[in-house]
This record gives sequence, structure tokens and C-alpha cells, in this order.
Amino acid sequence: MDVLRVDDQLTDEERMIRDTVRAFTAERVAPRVAGWFEAGTFPVRELAPELGKLGLLGMHLKGYGCAGMSAVGYGVACRELEAADSGLRSFISVQGSLSMTAIHKYGSDAQKDEWLPKMAAGEALGCFGLTEPDRGSDPGDMLTRARRDGSDWILNGAKMWITNGSAADIAVVWAQADDGIRGFLVPKGTPGFTTGDIHQKMSLRASVTSELVLDDVRIPADAMLPGAKGLRGPLGCLSEARYGIVWGAIGAGRSCYEAAVDYAKTREQFGKPIGSFQLTQEKLAWMEVALGQAGLTALHIGRRKDEGNVTPQQVSFGKLANVRAALDVARQARTVLGANGITLEYPVIRHMNNLESVLTYEGTQEVHLLTLGKAVTGLDAFR
Repeated sequence: MDVLRVDDQLTDEERMIRDTVRAFTAERVAPRVAGWFEAGTFPVRELAPELGKLGLLGMHLKGYGCAGMSAVGYGVACRELEAADSGLRSFISVQGSLSMTAIHKYGSDAQKDEWLPKMAAGEALGCFGLTEPDRGSDPGDMLTRARRDGSDWILNGAKMWITNGSAADIAVVWAQADDGIRGFLVPKGTPGFTTGDIHQKMSLRASVTSELVLDDVRIPADAMLPGAKGLRGPLGCLSEARYGIVWGAIGAGRSCYEAAVDYAKTREQFGKPIGSFQLTQEKLAWMEVALGQAGLTALHIGRRKDEGNVTPQQVSFGKLANVRAALDVARQARTVLGANGITLEYPVIRHMNNLESVLTYEGTQEVHLLTLGKAVTGLDAFR
């Protein structure tokens, strides 16, 4: 159904990544994910070692047992993961693009040696504590504080909407210190560090989402990430995660589109398949156009990333455009399926609900619009 044949532009290695991840999700995730979504569960400990064996954890990083995939290869993997469920791609993203990237970019040699090989293998899980209950789009105004006490650090504050939070063995926590924002590694079980899962979600239900609470958490001096100072530290990690979404959203949209096409060819009304009606074909054609354009956008940004000249504004362009496109496709697909579109027998309503979260996490639509507005005008609307 890829009229533009965008995947013809992939290398043999990139197609191998696509096929490997697609086969894994078809066997291990697709038959079970509707049940996880309905129950509000995600078997993270079961799947993590399997994902590690496939080289999907920290897939874009080099060394320490990481696969060192190209940016496009990483993106293709994210696309196939999110075609199964946004919660699965979110897990991969938080483990690799956020937690592992923070340690890989900003950590000491000892921190890298201790954590990255275990995280790449799925033996240790990480989370990324940036967003706070009252601070989302403005992380520079975070309330979590870090103060020195002798050679130790004392952390106080709370983080909210943290994927993998309660499952994580290590939390990358960002806090305001006297010299600016700093990153810290807080192991699970540290006194004063507690987590609580967020329930009653109607989106990303097949995902662990938690609150982190830090109450006089004492950690040693060497728990600080020495290479990160200021907001550039966490934002550098967020750009990696946003890039994965540029590709991942296409997978969610494609899953909805394929369900709509299959349904349109078999569902009969007025004596013939609904796919033969002009209004239904118009919907399917616009879905095809949207996903084709999104695929070209992702591939262009990915190639620039591999060349080392991608900009944060280009990643914002892709995240904004492709998530909107995928959400529009999901909503149109729901109308093709009619009442069946709201059941978990089909993937559409699950993807549609998930994409409502993808639209606002890793930077809301408004944040990315203003990022592009600043790029166009040279004027900053944030302050």
C-alpha cells in the first residue's frame, strides 16, 4: 500500500532491521497487546531481555554492548515498534534515547561501565526524571532541588508522567543546583526515593507510567553526571527521543490505515464492499498521501542526522507534522470501521488514544509550533 515506495530508498541493512523488528512484534506483541492495553499492564521485565538480544536498547549508541545502528536504522525500528503499540516504542525510547543517552553523553567512565552494558542487554532498566507535576513545557523552571552536604548530594522534589518509573533500576533525575541544572543517577531502593504508578489512563495503557518522589535522598558525589550542566543536558536527550517519534508515529498511523483498507475491502453495505464507494476511497487516498509525506519527512531528517547536520528545528518539524498526520489517519480510519472502530478487536482506537499522548509528550504541539515560529522569524515567543 506504500504507493511512493519510500522503503525502496532504504539500504539492505535498514530493510533487515525493519523485517527483524516487524517479525518480532508480529510474534511477541501483536497477539497480546490489546489485552495489555485493556488491563493497563505491560510485561516490561519479560520483554526487555528479548529486546536487548535484538540490539534495540540504546540501538543508536556505540560501544558498551550497544548496536550502533544508523539514525535511519534506528528510526525504522521505532516505526515498526510503534506499529505494534506506542507504549512499546515509548519503552525503547526512554530506555535508550533518554536514560542510556544521558549516561552515554554525560556520564563518567565508571557510570558508563556500570550501567550501559546491563541496560543494553535489558538486564537493568532506566527512567528519565525531567517532567514535574507543575512543570511540563518549561523544565528550566523545575522545582526539584539538589544541594551539597559535605561530599554528598541531597535531592528533594517530585517528577511526574515518568515512563518505566516504578520498573526502573536506575533513574536519571534532573535537579536545580547552585550552578544550574544537573543530572543525577538515583538507584532504585535509595532511602527517600519512592515511586507510584499512575492509573486510570485512557492512553498509553500498555506502558508503565509513574510519579517519582525524592524526599531528602542522599547520593554520593559520583552519582552526578559530570558532563551535563544547564538545560542543554536534558534537552540533548529529548531531541533523540523526539527523533524516534518522527518515525514511530508513522507506524501507528500505518497500522490504522492497513486495518481500514482491509476492512473496506471486506465489509459490505448496499450489496458491495464499502471500499468501492467514492467517499471511502477518498478517505483512504488522503491517508495514503499523509503517510507517504510523513515517510519522506522522516527519511530526509534521518539521512541528515546520519550526515551529522540535523537541527533541533528539523526534528521539531518532523515530530509536529508526523504526529498530526498519524492522528488524522487514525481518526479517519475509525470512521471507515464504524462501530467496530471503537473495539480492541481492531488496533485503531488503541492507536488513536495512544497518539493523543504522543501529540503532547516530548514537547507539546504548541512548543514545536513556537520552535518553528522562532526559526522562521528569529523572534522568541517563549519568554
